[in-house]
Amino acid sequence: MRRLWAVIALTTTAALGSGCQPQVTVCPAIAIAPVVSLTIAADYVPAVKSLHLKACQDGKCREAELELRPGSISVAQPCSPEPDGACSATSSPDGTRYGFLNMGTLTASPVNAEVTGYSVNGGPLPVRTLDFTPKSAKPWGEQCPATITASLLLDASGLRQT
Repeated sequence: MRRLWAVIALTTTAALGSGCQPQVTVCPAIAIAPVVSLTIAADYVPAVKSLHLKACQDGKCREAELELRPGSISVAQPCSPEPDGACSATSSPDGTRYGFLNMGTLTASPVNAEVTGYSVNGGPLPVRTLDFTPKSAKPWGEQCPATITASLLLDASGLRQT
């Protein structure tokens, strides 16, 4: 009888022990660039010749003339009809322009941004400023590190976070 109880106790303990083991979770090894991105709205692009972005966070400031590149959107393509068919997308220009300011380190604390620049006729653009807090998300679950992004949009009416 003692052996029976010993076997039951061992079996129960083994079953309980295996249920309490931590689950192994794999997080993607994707690094998010520590940048403040700035997009110029398509209807404001024709007015902008160049932009300078200054951003300050945690007592450190970075600034640079932005290299403005054409913006685009993803356009879904038809999927192949096979049961394991593949789907794809292509890039299509959307009329926007964008640039990045490398911050070296980007945290979830507030950022003060200032955008200056020149119009296509050579005159200065209005100085635009914005205090904002970068967005923090956990797209791969609570067990994985947070991603922090700082994205801005500039148009004729001003500067805002996206």
